[in-house]
Amino acid sequence: MRDKLKEMIFEALSAVLPITLTVAGFTVLVSPIPVGMLMIFLVGAALLIFGIGILTTGVDMALMPLGSDIGVSMTKTRKIALICVISFVMGATISLAEPDLQVLSKLVPGIERWTLLITVSIGVGFSLLLAVMRVIFHVSLSKIIIVCYSVMVLLAILTPDGFVPVAFDSGGVVTGPIAVPFILAMGLGIASLRSDRESVDDSFGLVALCVIGPVISVLLLGLLFRPEGAVYTPPAIPAEIGTTRDVALRFAGELPHHFADVAKSMWPIIAVFFIYQLLTRSYNAKHFLRMLIGFGYTYIGLVLFMTGVDVGFIPIGTLLGADLAGSGLRWLLVPFGALIGYFVVAAEPAVHALRKQVEKVSLGVIPGAAVQRYLSCGVALSLALTMARIILQIPIYWLLFPCYAAAVALTFFTPKIYTGIAFDTAAAVTGPMTSTFILPFAIGACAGPDRIMLDGFGTVALIAMTPTVSLQIMGIVYKLKMNRAAAEAPIDVPDEEIVVYETEGEHEDE
Repeated sequence: MRDKLKEMIFEALSAVLPITLTVAGFTVLVSPIPVGMLMIFLVGAALLIFGIGILTTGVDMALMPLGSDIGVSMTKTRKIALICVISFVMGATISLAEPDLQVLSKLVPGIERWTLLITVSIGVGFSLLLAVMRVIFHVSLSKIIIVCYSVMVLLAILTPDGFVPVAFDSGGVVTGPIAVPFILAMGLGIASLRSDRESVDDSFGLVALCVIGPVISVLLLGLLFRPEGAVYTPPAIPAEIGTTRDVALRFAGELPHHFADVAKSMWPIIAVFFIYQLLTRSYNAKHFLRMLIGFGYTYIGLVLFMTGVDVGFIPIGTLLGADLAGSGLRWLLVPFGALIGYFVVAAEPAVHALRKQVEKVSLGVIPGAAVQRYLSCGVALSLALTMARIILQIPIYWLLFPCYAAAVALTFFTPKIYTGIAFDTAAAVTGPMTSTFILPFAIGACAGPDRIMLDGFGTVALIAMTPTVSLQIMGIVYKLKMNRAAAEAPIDVPDEEIVVYETEGEHEDE
């Protein structure tokens, strides 16, 4: 366990360090800030590193096994009504604990925080229900995406403009370091009981559909709930940080609040774990204790993460965006956004989980390094477009809808497994670093408070869309390479190597 924790913290360090150094260098060369503020940012980065490392360890120990076991158990029941109820409950509860959603709920003006949280969680619940039914009944992912995207576009046209960017961002932030590993494990657990060769392909796509539900639910909220005079309140910037003690006291003062806040978010998923154990008796005493320790790691990691975010990253991101936008170097937002976008992919824990899952189910045919390379290029492009959109005040529809159209069109040419991976991975990039630094940076770069709802929000949605296109292009490229290689030197695949498609039931029959 100790070695696993060290490994995860080192991964978090190697992921967060590039973006931390980039931002620190930016504050020295382009947009100077007080030394005290830089100290707060660096301490916040340290808390993020330890928080993400501890959180990821806890997810591996508790949430991923729980997701896989629930997926297997509920499919074995063969009772569709029960499967629907369990899918909805798991989607709703897991989203409440998602740190990225917690961050967004604090940034959106004019909507009571828990109103937004509950609305999004209901959307995730219905999305996971739909995703599970798709796997069980072998429904094409591309067909469901076309229908859901059509509904989203129609609702976006009817919803007030200020609500639309927030709705699309809500879909992006629910797929972070907690939801993605859990949903992926649950999907593999469900698909493991399928006896056909398409079960591996269908194990992907659950995360992608879980992005759509929150967007639709928040758009519906926008039709019913129209806050008047919603004004964004920027995060508090400390007037003076004179000593290291001042820095420590500022973080220490926020810890009790986050201990209580994270407990409120996590108790539903812990309650589900106890109920599952009570009904199924799946875990012996040793395994049960290990799961409890995993939940403890998850809790501590979330507390450290949220403290580092609230005190260190959100204020600095907003301040830097505002300083650069107000200077004569405003167009530097575009290359800086692209640079941050390229590095931010490596800092997302959900991307690491998805890379490992991709390599596992594809038996190494789809290399994780290639996935990350295409992702980095996609996110860099999306953030460059986002900053240009903020500067020119371009409506989000002009960029988002063409991306949706391209993503849907490519599904007809991309191999099925790549389609699921593309939509899942694009959702995974909108994790902690996106919601904690990039979104506040975009909000700070807006021309004024009246433009924040229109220009600042929507950033997460754009980040999620361009990788969907880039990874489907990767799928087409790899398909052509494999076809060319097969034509030049056909390879006989031994029967033993197709074990991934066999199920437990088939072995029993033999």
